[in-house]
Amino acid sequence: MTGGELLIASVLDGVCGDPRGLPHPVRMMGRCIAWLDHRIRTVCRSRTSLRIAGICLAGGLPILTYSLGVVVIEEVERFAWWMGSALSIALAATTLAARDLWDHVRAVDEPLQAGDLPAARGAVAMIVGRDTAELSESEVARATVETVAESAADGVIAPLFYLAIGGAPLALAYKAVNTLDSMIGHRDACYADLGWASARLDDLANWIPARLSAVLLLLGAGLITQQLERIRSGWRVFERDGSLHPSPNSGRPEAAMAGILGIRLGGTNFYDGIAQDRPILGVEGRSAEASDIPLAATIMVAASVLGVFLAVGVRWLV
Repeated sequence: MTGGELLIASVLDGVCGDPRGLPHPVRMMGRCIAWLDHRIRTVCRSRTSLRIAGICLAGGLPILTYSLGVVVIEEVERFAWWMGSALSIALAATTLAARDLWDHVRAVDEPLQAGDLPAARGAVAMIVGRDTAELSESEVARATVETVAESAADGVIAPLFYLAIGGAPLALAYKAVNTLDSMIGHRDACYADLGWASARLDDLANWIPARLSAVLLLLGAGLITQQLERIRSGWRVFERDGSLHPSPNSGRPEAAMAGILGIRLGGTNFYDGIAQDRPILGVEGRSAEASDIPLAATIMVAASVLGVFLAVGVRWLV
């Protein structure tokens, strides 16, 4: 993939997002994982067999996805180089989620600004896994900002990272890893064995992108706010609190965002009525407010643009 193709793919994502009427590789991956999950459980009964199957699934689906991507693009290029280029651009665009993230955040922000808390709760339920029916305005804002920071990493910067080093096939393989983690990489009794390998592989795949995302969010905040103190505060909280999160990666961009905005992220969330406590990131900050959402989203966009320039630069250099 050339730098120009990567740039076009990024612009395509920014303009079109994810049209729901068109087939999407990630949705196909999701259906495949759901089918395999069911089939594996009809055969594997013991913890050992489930863990072995999980290891095979965690390694097999990304490898298959990468191989298919390479073969399909190469075969299309045999007909015409421009057709292969167009397919590579289209597939690359499907791995990016900046426009979708922006649209989802606006869907929360607009009713919140209008004072329609129930509608904002319904919108935030589309982007978080926690219970949302009883969230206060501040908790809706916190959930949204946390999602902006985390999704900037795994929905934008990580795919750009893999597009830069391996083109569309490698970015699709990353999306397979990420989708596996989101669907079966849970710590509950149901997936502790089957999803163990997927969760660990996702941790590995996001190690560099998560930290790169935190840095880009800090730079994006500097561009948007023109306030050096926000960068200093974000870096301080990133260094101090980034490792407190249960995930080895999610806490890095979330801590940076907490410091940039001067707010507290983390705390108690409810999942199916069960409370889960997470460490506070940015403990000296204030509670999140509705006004923090548009600023966080704008900083995410700035960080994404910087990420695109960086990825395009890498492709042009290599």
